Amino acid sequence: MSQIRLYDVSRVFPRSGWMERRGGAYRPGWDEAWDKAFSARVEMQARQEAEARLSSQGPVVALDRVNLTIPDGQTFAVIGPSGCGKSTLLRVVAGLDQEYTGDVYYDDENMRDVPPKDRYIGMVFQNYALYPHFKGRGNLKFFFQVHKAPDAEAEERIRVTAEIMGFGFNQLLERKPGTLSGGEQQRLAIGRAIVRNPRLFLFDEPLSNLDAKLRAQTRVEIKRLLRRFAITSIYVTHDQEEAMALADQIAVMREGRIEQVGACEQLLQNPANAFVAGFLGKHPMNLLTGVVAEDGTLRVEGLALPLPMGVRTQCGPGEEITLGMRPEAGHSILTAEAGPGDVCLRGEVEMIEPDFVRRINHVRVCLGSQVFTVTLPMEEGWRPGENIQVVFPGGQLYFFDARSGKRISP
Repeated sequence: MSQIRLYDVSRVFPRSGWMERRGGAYRPGWDEAWDKAFSARVEMQARQEAEARLSSQGPVVALDRVNLTIPDGQTFAVIGPSGCGKSTLLRVVAGLDQEYTGDVYYDDENMRDVPPKDRYIGMVFQNYALYPHFKGRGNLKFFFQVHKAPDAEAEERIRVTAEIMGFGFNQLLERKPGTLSGGEQQRLAIGRAIVRNPRLFLFDEPLSNLDAKLRAQTRVEIKRLLRRFAITSIYVTHDQEEAMALADQIAVMREGRIEQVGACEQLLQNPANAFVAGFLGKHPMNLLTGVVAEDGTLRVEGLALPLPMGVRTQCGPGEEITLGMRPEAGHSILTAEAGPGDVCLRGEVEMIEPDFVRRINHVRVCLGSQVFTVTLPMEEGWRPGENIQVVFPGGQLYFFDARSGKRISP
């Protein structure tokens, strides 16, 4: 186990080199060729990232002076939009990409000149990366063969790993990867990472190939293993539900920078800026932009909304402010009246997304040219096209500078 520290780490790609690496035609390897749907998803993602990067000129900054500390024994999730630098961060920590500036430490050891094979990392990939000509036992044993360890030691470690992985894992050891389902291959890949007794676990979107049920099952299994071993882990994912379920801390990335680091609850309740607020959550924070009026109110789509005195003193008339409101904080005027400092919004119901398990509706409301979402009891029975009045308590409002995105403290 190790504490991982990154100091002023940057990674810049020449645009032509980045396009060759990221935006060219995707050619699946042996372990992906059978899954055409997966290949198509990866190719689409690469194309989208390439188009986004081409919208600007100059070199591509994948990591921009990243400073990060991952405590010993904690699981650290990295989330962010496609192309924000998550996988590059993982490659730099693993030593697979050495052309970076700055320093990467495992505890007090600078890893600049330490090759990946000597870092004792357990990596679990999106595409499993199993050796097709080996059975499961051979996949687990290959690490020991490379390091010329005694067969007795390898067999003992495989036996212990099989016990840790639980029911049915021994059966996977006698089958080749091509005969296993996606979930079974991922279990084998996780076992291969565990068998080497790593200092660090690196997970690169390990569950994105699995269907919803297998994802949930494997997520539980991964969490059980991480808790049992308390090995320092970096978990890169697009799935915020995975990050929130597995991680002790979450880092939100954008354009190669770390926007904010903290526990899930901290990020949700105290976002550092409008990007974090509008990114986190299945239904992220509503963000409505308005202009401060002469009377100290915020004008949003013709409505005059009250501003806390602390915000008024920091923003003068004519300045743009972004108002943030959590969907679950709102109530319809049927169930709550507007009190002093509360915000009352009137709009037209555009769309309703029901959640039958929790008996709630996520109601999307048009407010002029802007929209917001509010979570309401299903029993209220709102329908598209109806007019609605929604109250958001003044104590649960957030304010951000519209230009910089930074949060304004009341």
